[in-house]
Amino acid sequence: MAFGNRKNERVDFERGIHVFIMGIDGTWRRDCLMIDASQTGARLSVKGSIEGLDLKEFFLLLSSTGLAYRRCELVRVNGTDMDIHFLRGKTGKKRPGASSKTDEMMS
Repeated sequence: MAFGNRKNERVDFERGIHVFIMGIDGTWRRDCLMIDASQTGARLSVKGSIEGLDLKEFFLLLSSTGLAYRRCELVRVNGTDMDIHFLRGKTGKKRPGASSKTDEMMS
């Protein structure tokens, strides 16, 4: 169900899911619990201080190996909890190795 002004339905995780946040430049990383998530964002409980971290843009690492991740930006902080918004990739650019329907039709 959508709450308040949230546009997308959120999924609550009873015990939270262990994730990490990491700076785009890789200079910092923090342990977190993902409390809930939707298609467009999530609520995290951060372990440790976020003071002094550049949270304008960062990665949410969904696996300890860093193979599953989302680019994010901070929406708001409330104590150790933070709401984040998932950023989309730059439009118009194709990922290496990805094919489009136009490419498939031309073959």
